[in-house]
Amino acid sequence: MRSIKRTGCYGVVAACAAVAPLVCSGATIDTSDDRIAISLNGSTLPGTNGGGGGSVGWLHNFDADTLAGVAVEHQGISNAQWTFGSLNGAITRGSGNARYSVFGELHEGSGRDGINPLPYHIEVLGLAGTYFRRLSVQLEDKEVDVEKTHGNLPKAGISYLWNPHLQTQVSYADSVNGNLGTQLTSGRIDLFYPGLNSFVGVSHGRVSPSLVGLPGEAEGQVIPGQRLTEVYVGLTRTIAPLRGDLGLIADYQDLSGSKRYKVTLNYIFHVGHHGQAR
Repeated sequence: MRSIKRTGCYGVVAACAAVAPLVCSGATIDTSDDRIAISLNGSTLPGTNGGGGGSVGWLHNFDADTLAGVAVEHQGISNAQWTFGSLNGAITRGSGNARYSVFGELHEGSGRDGINPLPYHIEVLGLAGTYFRRLSVQLEDKEVDVEKTHGNLPKAGISYLWNPHLQTQVSYADSVNGNLGTQLTSGRIDLFYPGLNSFVGVSHGRVSPSLVGLPGEAEGQVIPGQRLTEVYVGLTRTIAPLRGDLGLIADYQDLSGSKRYKVTLNYIFHVGHHGQAR
């Protein structure tokens, strides 16, 4: 039997956690509102009926430099389904030319993979420094314990804001224990315009299937270190009359010849005054 596991978070968890890089890169967060995020997704997978899921979450700024989020998400694909809750947070300190952020995530839940239980636990802890409001350096460690996959995945990344409209990022992750078998290089380009943001990213290397939500076992044995090529694009549009931001992400993954297409729709509703990162 082949099992499906997912440790990436494309839904509300992603919407909440995505604010942490904004803090790390020196963006100013408007604290005049809370945000409620809703997400739906669907995907294909060869030899199955595909899958889908949804999530809902809440994100709150205690002040311009402290934020936290909570979310719940349900996913299903092939004969597997699971539900998990998430906590996210970030704290930033320092002067305008040298600011440092500590951020973390906790994802805890369970599900079923056919007749077998599917425990789900992920922790992320990271540190980022932003210098002169342009250059950011980020270090993080992800601890993964999902079904039969476990281990630590440290990652180092660097981003640069070339001008108010263009930011580039590169990162490298390499597992250090367990059976993750992951060495992954990633890059991303973000474009920022009033009311409209877009991005494109690519990842390449070897990865545990559990990190990207594709089949991770064959005949009960974990298969680590499969070759991955991933390309994704996204667009976020501010809908001022509805006091929200509508986002669409299209994702293509090729894991050792197993191809998946995924589409995610996010909506972030601003409670109170409609503020944005700027």
